[in-house]
Amino acid sequence: METKKTSVGTLLAGVPGDRKGRPDGKIKRIKVMLHEIDIKLLPAEAKDEAIIRSKVAGKLQLREDQIQELRVLRRSVDARSSQPLYLLKVAVYTGESYQAEPAILPQFKSVADRPVVVIVGAGPAGYFAALELIEQGIKPIVLDRGKDVRARRRDLRAIQQFGLVDPHSNYCFGEGGAGTYSDGKLYTRSHKRGTIDKAMQLLVEHGASSEILIDAHPHIGSNKLPNIVSNIRATIEYYGGEVHFESYVTDFIVQNQRMIGVVVNEAIEHRGEAVVLATGHSARDIYYLLHRHNIAIEAKPFALGVRIEHSQGLIDRIQYHLPDRGEHLPAASYKLVTQVAGRGVFSFCMCPGGLVVPAATAPGEIVVNGMSMSKRDSPYANSGTVVAVELEDLLPFQAHGVFAGLEFQRAVEQAMFKFGDGTQKAPAQRLTDFVKGKLSASLPGTSYIPGLISAPLQELLPASIYDRLKKGVVDFGRKMKGYYTEEANVVGTESRTSAPVRIPRNAQTYMHDGMEGLFPSGEGAGYAGGIISAAMDGQNVAKAIKNYLSNVAK
Repeated sequence: METKKTSVGTLLAGVPGDRKGRPDGKIKRIKVMLHEIDIKLLPAEAKDEAIIRSKVAGKLQLREDQIQELRVLRRSVDARSSQPLYLLKVAVYTGESYQAEPAILPQFKSVADRPVVVIVGAGPAGYFAALELIEQGIKPIVLDRGKDVRARRRDLRAIQQFGLVDPHSNYCFGEGGAGTYSDGKLYTRSHKRGTIDKAMQLLVEHGASSEILIDAHPHIGSNKLPNIVSNIRATIEYYGGEVHFESYVTDFIVQNQRMIGVVVNEAIEHRGEAVVLATGHSARDIYYLLHRHNIAIEAKPFALGVRIEHSQGLIDRIQYHLPDRGEHLPAASYKLVTQVAGRGVFSFCMCPGGLVVPAATAPGEIVVNGMSMSKRDSPYANSGTVVAVELEDLLPFQAHGVFAGLEFQRAVEQAMFKFGDGTQKAPAQRLTDFVKGKLSASLPGTSYIPGLISAPLQELLPASIYDRLKKGVVDFGRKMKGYYTEEANVVGTESRTSAPVRIPRNAQTYMHDGMEGLFPSGEGAGYAGGIISAAMDGQNVAKAIKNYLSNVAK
């Protein structure tokens, strides 16, 4: 349904020179007429400015020369009918043009001589916490166990080609975190729009396409993220912050129940006024280190399953109801969920036009994830398909206490590895054979570079997980005709959907309740689930630290 809203707005305008552009410092206010409307376009029309202007003028019954400026606010694809359409929400300015908000980065100032906060982890939570600290006038020192985004590529190649896993530099650890090589999907369900907009704008100011500001399901692509990540590091360093790689945290520095720093590589100390732990969902050793220091951690819900890979052409045909999607429609995606025996079975981190990649963080385990390049032009589509893990699954691991979920996760990953040939070849079945509990005589083509090995996943997965998965994918096939096919691979195992451990913190202060100066953040702390939510959490933690330091100073 289309809607039309007309309002009178007030914009701030001026010329370069001062805060609002007036030499006398006064604010110039201009009355403008703003119309906000929804329009529908054929795929070939969606990026044609002339066609958009003509459609808008006709809808508003205006002459085209009466339109001063158009801004697309939101763009999405509606594929519910036989003819897919683009839906655009457009802001139309008449009388005066839109005046953009000022860029964020030029407002930064040097923090080289300001109070220090130590950040552990150079993923989205850590890097966006660092940017926010700089804006708040605090110097961040960022430490990461892995390598910078360029050097990290050599270790990824070693995993892909030789099955060699560096426990400090891999698809999860290193500059940019797991998100750098997992498509760069920027969708989040959070309603904190202002913070989302700021995080997205910072990505644009560091090199991302401005289209991420308008797409309903934006993504950047794993080929473009490395440059953006390295640009963020350059910003941190330019304004006086520090970033140190191959700096593996081996201990915490605690004085009078207050965390004031960390020890890296068993020798080097980094001290500050506070410590941000933004280590990601796979830094298991950090949880054990916290436990040794008697710093409270707790178990949290998580999920485990497989990654399912189809032909992208098949997914396009199913979703768009067309024999070929053509050049103007993006690679189609899907999102599926069902209930089996009282538990959710759901698709996770769907990568259209993507690749399945090895995401192990230690030798002797098989973990897979998905990623896509910016064009999403791989002939394959893949998605995690997982089941919520419940207490009954963890009973054999109860002796591990708060680490029961972590050890359950590890046991499945190691079982997958032990079945194989000692490399990163991943156990797999055809989707139909997976449901039947039958070993596949052959496997379809795959994007997974280390290769697949036919395996009885029904024996390698815990029975309660397998039983729900097989029933879940059959139901997915009912909901999405063509999904359930022998030409799809089921690949084990998708086990790092989130951490099975949370580092508890106060909801108002963002600080750990039992350890002053410790600020858990992001996915590894249990408070985020993707690039943007982790970035937002890092920003919120940094603001909380500003308040904390202000109170300490008093």
